[in-house]
Amino acid sequence: MTTVDTDVIVIGAGPVGLTLANLIGVRGHRATVLEARHELIDYPRGVGLDDESVRTLCTAGLWERIRPYTVPHHVVRLVNGAGRVLATNDPKTREFGHPRKHGFIQPLVDRELAAGLARFPGTGLRFGHRVVGLEDRGDHVAVTAERLDADDRGTGEVTLTARYAVGCEGGSSFTRKWMGTRFEGKSPPARWVVIDVENDPIGTPSVYLGADPRRPYVSIGLPQGIRRWEFMLRDDEPTESVDSPAFLHSLLERHVPDPAALTVINQRTFTHHGRVAAEFRKGRVFIAGDAAHLMPVWLGQGWNSGIRDATNLAWKLTAVLGGDADDTLLDTYGEERRKHASDMIDVNMAAGSVMKMGRLGGRLRDVAASALNIVPKWKSYFTELRFKPMPRYATGVVVDQVTLTPGRAEAGLKRGRLAPFTDSAGALSPVGLQFIQPRVNTSGATGILLDEAIGDWWTLATWGTDPTAFLSPADLALIRRHRIALVSFTPETQRTWAEKRYAGSPAPVIVVGDRTGALKDWFDVRACGLVVLRPDRFVAAASLAQQASRTLAAVVAAGSLVKEGTPA
Repeated sequence: MTTVDTDVIVIGAGPVGLTLANLIGVRGHRATVLEARHELIDYPRGVGLDDESVRTLCTAGLWERIRPYTVPHHVVRLVNGAGRVLATNDPKTREFGHPRKHGFIQPLVDRELAAGLARFPGTGLRFGHRVVGLEDRGDHVAVTAERLDADDRGTGEVTLTARYAVGCEGGSSFTRKWMGTRFEGKSPPARWVVIDVENDPIGTPSVYLGADPRRPYVSIGLPQGIRRWEFMLRDDEPTESVDSPAFLHSLLERHVPDPAALTVINQRTFTHHGRVAAEFRKGRVFIAGDAAHLMPVWLGQGWNSGIRDATNLAWKLTAVLGGDADDTLLDTYGEERRKHASDMIDVNMAAGSVMKMGRLGGRLRDVAASALNIVPKWKSYFTELRFKPMPRYATGVVVDQVTLTPGRAEAGLKRGRLAPFTDSAGALSPVGLQFIQPRVNTSGATGILLDEAIGDWWTLATWGTDPTAFLSPADLALIRRHRIALVSFTPETQRTWAEKRYAGSPAPVIVVGDRTGALKDWFDVRACGLVVLRPDRFVAAASLAQQASRTLAAVVAAGSLVKEGTPA
């Protein structure tokens, strides 16, 4: 095997590239991040952080360092031109262990992500390195970067080698262009100006989406007293007008008593894009984040969708690098992530259309919103953020619950006979969805989040039973080979009994006490007693406990996991 300088070269030191490098480091592999700039971007960009991303940051071991730069439970209100609230997005759920939405300050979060790389030997960040060449050499890649001085003048080139390369360098991605893949979608012509100010002159913690026919706007309360506004520019307003203090004051005068007294941190113009690459992989080269997809800012999902990419790709890269899986596992990255990114773009585009309606369309929208607020079920669709498509992987590292066929998972269960379970527990499979994360008890800890109890790699868990009961000696050897945690979820009232009972099992069993009842509720409405969780906490397979051996075999096939050899 060719000797390489590092395991993965990450191109771009934005949040996606830095998160990916941290996740690779946490799992024992090396990453080198190349960034053309000489420092991290120091102005606010992304402002919305969701619970799925927080879960990833916990896995990376950085959440406690990032938490001070966030405001948990960001409430979003859609208002019309008269200031009347049309819909309120106020999700109360903590399904994945954290509030559903947070406001945050991206430059400070990026700084912690960059500092986190220092924890890992052989992992680092190189500023002033602009990538100018890529070569896939079959068993490794070579990445050529031009070294830049403080004035961005080239001072020579350096070529680094790695097993894989990932382009995370944004919408104008060199890597995507090198791949030659199409960048499909739309770029609406509307321009927006963003204005960030210190010492929030409004002082409210929430978000307002102003669906004002005169000029749509966004107003966002952020941590550390920062307020963000975004205003749509009219077609007859030149981009250069935003450089005029008088013009900016005219935008802000309906929102604050004295625009001239504001301390502006940053102002810039941007255009909303809705694009997704046709392919996320070419050989040993991948793209992630804005390099792979661009989406409008309406629902705050550009940043979070990129973090989902990093979460998905990181565990698969490290599984292959560690000898746990065949390289074909990496094909499932684009297979799983592309559709969800595309769905998120569609929802964001639709939200933008609602925001930008004219006077007639706005009146019709307001009437429709009033009707929706009358019906509790329709109202909760917005209040609980149900319109946001949660990732569900129908192909890739998943196993169909009815047929136990690897690689594909239908949502419905009515195709097969799981009676009486499909009638009593509903007709949808949890396979391909992210597993919940309640607070639990173990023999050594009380009230911890589930991921802290079971770890961040593969998990085979059962409800109320010994997870080894229906596993063969060959199955147990495979579980040892792949460091799969065996877990028994049990009512807290039975935890002590279970710990004693399963102490004699043929493999170690982690007993998790369901202190809140959330785990029982989860299994109570699903036709399964066993789940296999992937390292990214998505359900790879669900079955009856007695199907454990067959289910495990199907997961091994879906994940291209090796069947022999010692752990890497």
